[in-house]
Amino acid sequence: MTEPIPLAAPQVEGHWLSDPVHRAWLWEDVQSQLRFFHRSLRAEGGFDVLDWDGVPIPGPQELHTTTRLVHSYALGHALGDDKASRIVDAGMEVLWRKHRDPDQGGYFWSVEGGNVADGTKLAYGHVFVLLAASSARMIGHPESDRLLDDITAVIERHFWDDDRGLLRDEFAQDWSAFSSYRGMNANMHGVEALLAAHEATGDAIHLERAGRILDFFVGRMAPAHDWRLPEHYTEDWEVDPTYQGNPMFRPAGTTPGHSLEFARLLLQHWDLAGRPDTGAVAQAQHLMDRALSDAWLEDGGLAYTLDRDGNVAIEDRYWWPVAEAIGAVATLIKVAPRPEDETWYRRLWSFADRHFIDNARGGWYPEIGPDGAPVARQFRGKPDIYHSLQASLLPTLSGISRPIEELKNKPAPAKP
Repeated sequence: MTEPIPLAAPQVEGHWLSDPVHRAWLWEDVQSQLRFFHRSLRAEGGFDVLDWDGVPIPGPQELHTTTRLVHSYALGHALGDDKASRIVDAGMEVLWRKHRDPDQGGYFWSVEGGNVADGTKLAYGHVFVLLAASSARMIGHPESDRLLDDITAVIERHFWDDDRGLLRDEFAQDWSAFSSYRGMNANMHGVEALLAAHEATGDAIHLERAGRILDFFVGRMAPAHDWRLPEHYTEDWEVDPTYQGNPMFRPAGTTPGHSLEFARLLLQHWDLAGRPDTGAVAQAQHLMDRALSDAWLEDGGLAYTLDRDGNVAIEDRYWWPVAEAIGAVATLIKVAPRPEDETWYRRLWSFADRHFIDNARGGWYPEIGPDGAPVARQFRGKPDIYHSLQASLLPTLSGISRPIEELKNKPAPAKP
């Protein structure tokens, strides 16, 4: 294995985004991640979750894992990874043949072998199907139109609430309602998927709907709550401060990592909409500044959850909030750089390199303990490539939207 390239040359001044040493280091991490997660592909098709060494962990295949691999390796295909098409092909096949419900429509949350492990139909999983289908279409996958048409119709029929301009959350396998929960997380990833669908098709309705979701959460909820985004809502979209659900997907309180994701997605929407004078840049700065100020811990890393006043609730430090912070800061540096953004960008990457990136084997550890060393408490193995790949890849691009389109015409950065 070659000696890892340093984060940046010691004498570098200005922005790391334009430094050839840092950019080459990012490129090396992208390649390392893609190589590691190639091992996810099963010989018979489908995917495994991998342990820290890249050994498969038995268990069901979950919808968000399948779809995120398709999206991530569509990015890999666009940048020239020679094995990426095998991952995309396998994911598209599993989505259509195993996750898809051929009788009642929609997509099962998890499958194992030839059986349904969990038939719940979640907006969270379905918007990732839309993301995967859109990304596959942008690289010209022959089965992408079929999947894109199907998932668009399912979301329209069951999840999209046009009166509210928001997504409903969850149904049983037969589409009967079993809860009145409404949440931010599925809607946030809905913005991501709708923007990708707009990029893939040019259809303005996707951009419009993404804007309506952003208007609610960023335009209304964020300023009303001191730029901390409430996660959980009632059926009437009133904030539910007492809700506590799945500790990974729906923890109590607020999740600063989601504010960081929303900041980047807000700017992506603004860019695709023609950069109108709507205050989007200032809103993104407010979201990012509040999240970093509240959640950055004394020993580094971002706390997982906060209470509604911004006090740390769960100190657990995961990889994905750091990855999303990198994406948000890098996007703002491209649009409206401030000295503090460069400071955060360097701090975040230095922390990620020291604690999360597995430079020996590839991929990122998902969680670190109080001593800063990797631990396996909430996650099994290295659960996905999606957040960390985008953290390393998106800063290398000149734009803030249409990443696959840019990658198709982008040569690999040369080593300095």
